Amino acid sequence: MRVNKLAVIGAGSMGHQIAMLGALGGYSTVLQDLNEEVLEKAKETLHGIMDKWVKKGKISEGDKNEAFNRLTFTPSLEEAAGEADFVIEAVVEKLDVKREVFQKLDKIAPSKAILATNSSTIVSSLIADVTERPDRVCNMHFFFPALVMDCVEVVKGDHTSEETAQIAMEVSEQMNRTAVLLHKEISGFIANRILFAIQKEAMSLYENGYADFKDIDTITKKALSHPLGPFELLDLSGIDVGYYVMQQQYNETGNPLDQPPKTITDKVEAGELGRKTGKGFYEYSENGRVRS
Repeated sequence: MRVNKLAVIGAGSMGHQIAMLGALGGYSTVLQDLNEEVLEKAKETLHGIMDKWVKKGKISEGDKNEAFNRLTFTPSLEEAAGEADFVIEAVVEKLDVKREVFQKLDKIAPSKAILATNSSTIVSSLIADVTERPDRVCNMHFFFPALVMDCVEVVKGDHTSEETAQIAMEVSEQMNRTAVLLHKEISGFIANRILFAIQKEAMSLYENGYADFKDIDTITKKALSHPLGPFELLDLSGIDVGYYVMQQQYNETGNPLDQPPKTITDKVEAGELGRKTGKGFYEYSENGRVRS
């Protein structure tokens, strides 16, 4: 099977960048979101990022224009997936929402099309059963921000065919991303399970008064050479995203230790979600810099 047409469902912080990778990789790409304001913001954001790439010499003006010529935006799921060879879902990290989207995609997308989820923690076996093509369903986990982070975890469940997994690997590589194939499912996959362990311990140290979150971030960066501290990373990716991931893990395991910590729950309820709202653990100016 040859992939020519790509559809990305969900134009949020991950989806619009994945769609741009597809267009840069030479695919005819459609980015879909029901919210037209989100689509318009995605378009403006991508033009801003690509303009900066041109100024820095990372891409030519001609290549930028060609990529945007391959990229279209639509609120219609039918228009996005109706002729797609490969669909990447990038909606909110909630299992019921993803299952509903896949059920719709299964009816709309051609029978040959592969349906991949960009979920950061939910294994595709929890989604594939709502489709008539479980063998053509897999995980394809990009990292935030997708235009910067050079890694994709392709996860093959027992239901996923070898051909599907290999095509997902090829699509990742066509997008100029290093792809790693995991042959066995586990919630959270590899990178996030390691990251969750760090974040859980950092949150415990903070909530029990051993150190302030700023000091924990400083120690993590200076002593362990991490580019961002765990609290900075939560603010960057979205505290609500972390909350939904933790809640999903708790739903799967029933282990009280997997529940979102009180600090995270309080932040979500207060609408303090990180950089995107201007306040999380840190406060941010309009250009995204931390306020002193």
